[in-house]
Amino acid sequence: MDHSGGHGMTTDLPPFTLGRGLEWSADPFFLVACLLGLGLYGWGVVRLVRRGDKWPVGRTVAYVIGVLTVMLMMCTRLNDYGMVMFSVHMVQHMVISMLSPILILLGAPITLALRALPTAGRDRTGPRELLLMLLHSRYLRIVTHPAFTIPLFIASLYALYFSALFDFLMGSKVGHIGMMVHFLAVGVVFFWPIMGVDPGPHRPGYLLRMLELFAGMPFHAFFGIALMMASEPMVNSYKNPPASLAVDALTDQNAAGGIAWAFSEIPSVLVLLALLFQWYNSEQRQARRTDRAADRDGDKELEAYNAYLASLNARGN
Repeated sequence: MDHSGGHGMTTDLPPFTLGRGLEWSADPFFLVACLLGLGLYGWGVVRLVRRGDKWPVGRTVAYVIGVLTVMLMMCTRLNDYGMVMFSVHMVQHMVISMLSPILILLGAPITLALRALPTAGRDRTGPRELLLMLLHSRYLRIVTHPAFTIPLFIASLYALYFSALFDFLMGSKVGHIGMMVHFLAVGVVFFWPIMGVDPGPHRPGYLLRMLELFAGMPFHAFFGIALMMASEPMVNSYKNPPASLAVDALTDQNAAGGIAWAFSEIPSVLVLLALLFQWYNSEQRQARRTDRAADRDGDKELEAYNAYLASLNARGN
């Protein structure tokens, strides 16, 4: 017997269990995109290794896990349940917008591409040159600026879920895919200037990056609390879950709110640790550069300072 969810798509799903819920049910778009992303990244790493260059294993692991989290959310039956259960959909949203982008950015795919792609030669434009043009474009400076990324990050919650736009997108498979692509893109442009390893047009100091992080994260907690405190279902697409699931719509919404509230802490800790690690490494590199400069010029700065102290002492005498 078929049971229809609130978004008009016919669904007959068994009660959600871990064993049955992770059967292969791939979304073709995300499956092809993820496999292509893994293939291109692997090609870049192999190309570097063959010419004798090194590529950090940790970056490869982070990138692969990041892409696999997207596949887990969109290419298993979790995606089917996300169409009819608000709580499962919220897991998809949080992972794809806040965990997957962080892991993918830690993999430094743009840096890998710049090192692996061949140059096109004089007066020619190839993939590497196009990538450099994009990195230096005004468009990228705008979409990675905090005045754009923070409001977009917040609007992806409130303006989407508390308006008719969400129900419209959930009404078709294309709309659902577009929404998930949007979540991933918003996560990338939000976290890229904050903790991305790759070069970018907007990269403030470490303290400002931390402020950017903490400016956006609390709104996820507020959003989750709003869902948990609601006395009735707030999203039309999940007001009538299939009877075969034996799920109460309000209880499911409260669970979704709890997921949104709790999940905001995990990326904050991951990004903060990454920022502190990058800050420490930056200070170490700066110290080594200073030492090398001192070795090259015979520590003239120290000699000049000692001479200055000696002149002060002579004047005092």
